[in-house]
Amino acid sequence: MAALLEMRGMVKVYGSVRANDGIDLDVFAGEIVGLLGENGSGKSTLMKVLFGMVEADGGGIVFRGRELSGHRPGEAMALGIAMIHQHFMLVEAMTVLDNVMLGWPAAGKLLKRREIAEKIRETSRRLGLDLDPDATVADLPLGRRQRIEILKAVLRDADLLILDEPTSNLAPTEVRDLLVILKRLRGEGKGIIFITHKMPEVIEVCDKVVVLRAGRVSGKAVVAGADKAHLAEMMVGRDVTTPYVVKEQDGGDIRLSLRQLAAKGLGPLDLEVRGGEILAIAGVDGNGQLELAETLAGLRRIHQGSLTLDADDVTHATPASRTAKGLAYMPADRSMTALVKGMTIMENLMLRDVKRQPYSARGLLSMMPGRRKAETLMRQFDIRAPSPLAKAGSLSGGNQQKIVIARELARRPAVLVAHQPTWGLDPGATRFVLEQIIALRDAGSAVIYISSELEEVLAVGDRVAVLASGRLAGIVARQAVDLPQIGLWMSERAA
Repeated sequence: MAALLEMRGMVKVYGSVRANDGIDLDVFAGEIVGLLGENGSGKSTLMKVLFGMVEADGGGIVFRGRELSGHRPGEAMALGIAMIHQHFMLVEAMTVLDNVMLGWPAAGKLLKRREIAEKIRETSRRLGLDLDPDATVADLPLGRRQRIEILKAVLRDADLLILDEPTSNLAPTEVRDLLVILKRLRGEGKGIIFITHKMPEVIEVCDKVVVLRAGRVSGKAVVAGADKAHLAEMMVGRDVTTPYVVKEQDGGDIRLSLRQLAAKGLGPLDLEVRGGEILAIAGVDGNGQLELAETLAGLRRIHQGSLTLDADDVTHATPASRTAKGLAYMPADRSMTALVKGMTIMENLMLRDVKRQPYSARGLLSMMPGRRKAETLMRQFDIRAPSPLAKAGSLSGGNQQKIVIARELARRPAVLVAHQPTWGLDPGATRFVLEQIIALRDAGSAVIYISSELEEVLAVGDRVAVLASGRLAGIVARQAVDLPQIGLWMSERAA
């Protein structure tokens, strides 16, 4: 049987970097292919070439027996290739129906609203998408918005679907639902390229995997019977599945204390975190995690209660004042909040130092001390870039996150608030981030680690808490964790 898609010897060069260096990839109808690799391994570049967003410098593509060359996304879509991006291409103020019809010739010059709405209902029932044509996109959770993109692809008769990190923003229940939908699409004969870093998803849904490293194919494997540790090692070249080493030690003094603390969408909360302790907070996204992180960082106003940092009352202190007293904050959104992508690595690393000597004098930045500091931190935190003057936005997600870690952890803060610090990272980068946070904890700092990844929470937390509807549903020592109880807490809704 001929492959639905054949990519042979694909090459894409950016300056001195060979982002794709002779990559082969086959996808058959009715097959889900996992495309794995570290951040910066060439996955996204390869898919952009396939979808016509960038032009290859070498190699060939054959789709349904037709050679593709110099094509654009519109042509790819017309041929039956659909790409579902991490950030959805939807107009939030419009309905599901309007978004489906937008730019679709089959909707007609005089829009066939009733006919298209019925197609949406029928396809939604068949695939289990649970979409109402009249629902406004802005009112839908992320999982349902993603289903609209899948629906658009199916209605446009796409035979090949490319999903780029499709579960990175989804709650666990939404992930399970998506994987069921992908299996149904496979059953209907669709070919699917599934880009992910999450091994359990690969094991559950993929038929085979192709692993990229440094722009080349580093391995291929049939998933049935494959070992998760082996797949991860193919991605990063080393074993990243061994348990994290967390020292058992008595907690130190209380470094952060919340007393009946309440803010918009949060609380009231009572919490204490001691030096040498990681308090890991689990929960389904949208249950107060962002509100807690931003309130602790000083970005949201506290309505009642108190917050103390090393016995100092910082309830109404500014973010800068909290930073000066030893609070570090790693936001979940590195692209919009944690980094200035248009600035250089050096400038991002100096954001906490702009008023301190020797990095500034008389209101002007001192470049040489800043550059020396940046070079030191790049070595220490393995930030891979040609120089400190490279733009942060030009780096892979893993290297961008290392900039954030270096800036915040190099100060040896008293308290670290880390919100989804491994979001979108490959297994190697994830392990690096967690090991750095554990090392900070072992040095005596207090850490509040907020994540929707339950496996990470259980791996690094000395105590595990669950946030539901902005309130603490429960808190327990790691040794006493009971998974069914954690699941019940995560499903709670405060009255």
